[in-house]
Amino acid sequence: MNARVNRRVVAPGRVNLIGDHTDYTGGLVLPMAIDRYTEIRGVVGGSRLQLTSTDEPEPVDLPLQIARPQDAKPSWGKYVAGVVAEMSPRHGFQGHVDTSIPIGAGLSSSAALEVAVAMALGFDGTTVDLARLCQRAENRATGLPSGIMDQLTVAAGVAGHALLIDCTELTVVPVALPPDIEIVVQFVAHRTLVGSPYADRVAQCAAAEREIGPLRHATIAQARSIGDPVVRARAMHVVGENERVTQFVDALTAREMGEAGRLMVASHQSLRYLYQTSTPAMDAAVDDLTNTPGVFGARMTGGGFGGCVVALAEPGAVTGGWVVHAVDGAAVHEEE
Repeated sequence: MNARVNRRVVAPGRVNLIGDHTDYTGGLVLPMAIDRYTEIRGVVGGSRLQLTSTDEPEPVDLPLQIARPQDAKPSWGKYVAGVVAEMSPRHGFQGHVDTSIPIGAGLSSSAALEVAVAMALGFDGTTVDLARLCQRAENRATGLPSGIMDQLTVAAGVAGHALLIDCTELTVVPVALPPDIEIVVQFVAHRTLVGSPYADRVAQCAAAEREIGPLRHATIAQARSIGDPVVRARAMHVVGENERVTQFVDALTAREMGEAGRLMVASHQSLRYLYQTSTPAMDAAVDDLTNTPGVFGARMTGGGFGGCVVALAEPGAVTGGWVVHAVDGAAVHEEE
């Protein structure tokens, strides 16, 4: 590569409206890419990937061939190293990372970083291929057996739309959001999924599937038939949540905001009692929101154990938090 190429990549965060802890069993989710971004600016070339960050004191400096991304230092470099390990890029990159996505809030700051790094290194393929690569990168670098929702939302976002994603077929169907509502995100508590009980939930779902088959196609009756009470509860959440996603899409399409809000609250209660990924602080935040005039519904969003809650509301009904808008997915800009 003889010519100097200046490259800028912008990758959004995401919030999930409904359908949590279903993606790693091939289920249905309804997230949207949001107007909070990770941006990488830099120069293509060289034999290493070198990144500095506004939010992190230590830079990342990596070769282009990596066998053990989980050993990368500093800690934020693991996500970067995972992408490098999956890509083995031909050319290096030297740049700087800025983000307006709150780190540790459950709004996919790690997925946005992974997607942005892959595009900065010249990834060329479909959004599904990009999401798969970045999911493998995160699984490999962190050991967290997470699903594909975050990376696919960051890559495939559509302005003004949520995304109905079938995590078995990896299809993405944009669902128009009503223009006369607001989606509000409130931060509750910092969290990290690495080292949390997240992996236990994945294992419990795998145990359920060994007993009744794929949860994506299971019925509530089949889930109820599971002997172990904990595994049964996890399965009942996943099966019920898949049903709620399709019902929520129908409600949005019909502009039945009351029904959409009811489904959000039902999702939260399932996550609270059956899946046990909520916290008392998140429960209290959801209660406060649902008792606010003009709020149709609210729920925890993302992996849980902290993070954020999301509300569907009339404009101006919620005074605290961030009003977020659905935006397009990650994009790259460059010039010689």
